[in-house]
Amino acid sequence: MGLFSGKQKEQKIDRLKVAVIGVGHLGQHHARIYNELNDEVELVGIADINEARAKEIAHKNKTKWFTDYRDLLDLGIDAVTIAVPTSDHHKIASEFLNRSVNVLIEKPICCTLEEADDLINIAHKNNVFIQVGHVERFNPAIIKLSKIINDPKFIEVHRLASYNPRGTDVSVVLDLMIHDLDIVLYLVNRKIERIDAVGVEVLTTSDDIANVRINFEGGGVANITSSRISLTEMRKIRIFQPYTYISLDYKAQEGVIYSREDKEIKREKLDLTKGEPLKLEIKSFVESIKTKTTPQVSGNDGRNALAVAIEIANQIQQKKKVLVR
Repeated sequence: MGLFSGKQKEQKIDRLKVAVIGVGHLGQHHARIYNELNDEVELVGIADINEARAKEIAHKNKTKWFTDYRDLLDLGIDAVTIAVPTSDHHKIASEFLNRSVNVLIEKPICCTLEEADDLINIAHKNNVFIQVGHVERFNPAIIKLSKIINDPKFIEVHRLASYNPRGTDVSVVLDLMIHDLDIVLYLVNRKIERIDAVGVEVLTTSDDIANVRINFEGGGVANITSSRISLTEMRKIRIFQPYTYISLDYKAQEGVIYSREDKEIKREKLDLTKGEPLKLEIKSFVESIKTKTTPQVSGNDGRNALAVAIEIANQIQQKKKVLVR
């Protein structure tokens, strides 16, 4: 249910004025896509503390550049992407939400649940939206999968990536695993009964490899493994439900379903229309603002994924303390 109803839902905004804060690894693509969607939005500016980077991305996308994100507040924007380190999410997002600007904030939504709750409350008070950048929700493979899943009994997820210094200010749980936590919570849609997690540091001072087993009410189980120090990249999810096994490759956007019919096992390749998940995510964000309907990945969704991620990270640290004794 959105924040608006009745005649307000019927009203549509024409061309939105948008901006991007942080044009590094992810933010540059937000700027590019907004520029590509110039029939629906106008990219009026980008901000980055790196002046050379700000100039480069602004030039590519024919827009204004700033090194102080607060300069964007005076441009009359309707929406902003925030793609900066997580530690700055709350501070920056709150300033824009308080000015009634809709916010697409990269995952995780914030560092703490208190910060996340504060942003959600500010957004509600100012009748604007938060969408959290859990981009896998917009992967065509996941969109297709969500229409097939009905009673998942066991889910297995592997997200393995090669080492990259970007993102290592947080553990692999908040860096990578949180994507899959959001997907699993979305697909299972049941309360969590028990969490059992382990993790280890290898190349950084926070966990680089982690595994969690999540038991849901009703008997469903998810086993999730994330690594950011692997030689081979992998982003796969496998789902087992009565008489059906589904295997999906996030990266390749390919999938196959094995199902039992009578005494035979039937194999069917999923018919997927491939697309750029980030572009689908941004288009969904723009549409939610124009139609005044709750974003597909709301602030509450981001908060729920963060809550589970924090519990996993805390459990890993507690187990390490026990081992040290």
